[in-house]
Amino acid sequence: METNEKKRKINFDKMPHTYAIICAVIILACIMTWVIPSGAFDYETVVINDVERSVPIEGSFHIIEKTGDQRVGLMGFLMSFQDGIIYNSDLLGLIFIVSGAFYVIVQTGAFHALIATTLRKFNGQDKILLTVCFCIFAAGGTLFGMLNEFNGFYPLFVGLAIALGYDAVFGMAIMTLGMDIGFAVGVMNPYTVVIGQSIAGLPIYSGAWYRCICLAVLSIIALAWTFRYGNKIRKDPSKSVMLGIESEYAFDKSQLDQYQMTTKNKLIIAEVAIGIAVLMYGFLKLEWGTGELTGMFILLSFIAALIDKKTVSEFFDEFLTGCENVIFGALIVGVAAAILLVMQKGMIVDTIIYYAGNAMMHVPKALAAEAMLILQTLLNFFIPSGSGQAATIMPIMAPIADMLGLSRQVAVLAYQFGDGLSNTLWPTCGIVVSCGLAGVPIDRWWKFFVPLFGLMFVAVSILLAIAVAIGL
Repeated sequence: METNEKKRKINFDKMPHTYAIICAVIILACIMTWVIPSGAFDYETVVINDVERSVPIEGSFHIIEKTGDQRVGLMGFLMSFQDGIIYNSDLLGLIFIVSGAFYVIVQTGAFHALIATTLRKFNGQDKILLTVCFCIFAAGGTLFGMLNEFNGFYPLFVGLAIALGYDAVFGMAIMTLGMDIGFAVGVMNPYTVVIGQSIAGLPIYSGAWYRCICLAVLSIIALAWTFRYGNKIRKDPSKSVMLGIESEYAFDKSQLDQYQMTTKNKLIIAEVAIGIAVLMYGFLKLEWGTGELTGMFILLSFIAALIDKKTVSEFFDEFLTGCENVIFGALIVGVAAAILLVMQKGMIVDTIIYYAGNAMMHVPKALAAEAMLILQTLLNFFIPSGSGQAATIMPIMAPIADMLGLSRQVAVLAYQFGDGLSNTLWPTCGIVVSCGLAGVPIDRWWKFFVPLFGLMFVAVSILLAIAVAIGL
């Protein structure tokens, strides 16, 4: 009896390989291209927030006769992996270059010194420090829609978390949950709330007071969950979801005392801080993208190497070591993109949106807001872009909300929650990039996050119900 129980426990705890899960989803997508009819909306170009966007025309959906090319078979499945890697090559380049560059910087010892100094200054007050950092990330996400702008901080926070007795997932969570919850609620997010409200015909930033309340509620839940997990693994490191995986950014707290902020270390920290500030300005004001981000990190690593008096060979050896450490996570970005490409090739994305929208018409009014939330969460798997999803789905959801007797404000709020929160869940979204930069396998992230996602999903369902009740 005892042996059987152990076997059951082992089988329960053992998750399939991450790549096996993604391959299974790609196969499912291929099957869907044979089963689901091909279809498309007619699109028109509109200017939203000074940007031209393609939005579907209401009532324009039509079925398209299936051709052989739209049915993805064995060869299409096999080719999808390379297609996905090519499609997301910019993100793969981002992960490899940022990780390689940051590894060079870490090897100078400057960040060891920074973390050691921070720990000495905040001795016994690390929870206050981490909470403040969480709030900063949340503010960036909710006010400016900042996500990629913070990518350079992942190695630092992972290293800091490990030095404090936590693990890589904890450090990643402080950043990722802060950014994504802020982005999801979007008090003033230009990429979601502005576009969503513009399409829905609502005053820009209307309902901000309620979104502030939602931000506070979700932040408290996320912080409580994260610190609960952190306290657990501090007491018993074997409880860590990262057990058996050594982080390249790990700093041994017992060894950090030997590091001091020498002139060399101060210079390296200063040039990195200036570089990140320039990057944030570029993203916010100059419309920079991944190319500028990777270029800046190459420059920062090169300057750090010069200050540390590294040889050319030492520089490239360390750079390549940093790249090697993130191969597992980086390739997931490409492989996961194959899911979207298969569905796009089969021309089934618009079909799924159309029939899902029609299904909403039969939902009781009392459950309509929650049904919209579920729909938006599922659609974010197929359209992993906040602005792209708003442009695609809000022209459909806004009139449906009218017919269901819901306010368009609630419809936009459901879209924001469904889009933003699932960004940290679906492998087709930005979470794969975060995992790659933090050196956290996505299956380990899921083990930490999925229960929290369920809890937050219940919370936002209640918040939507309250919004309906008060006539938001």
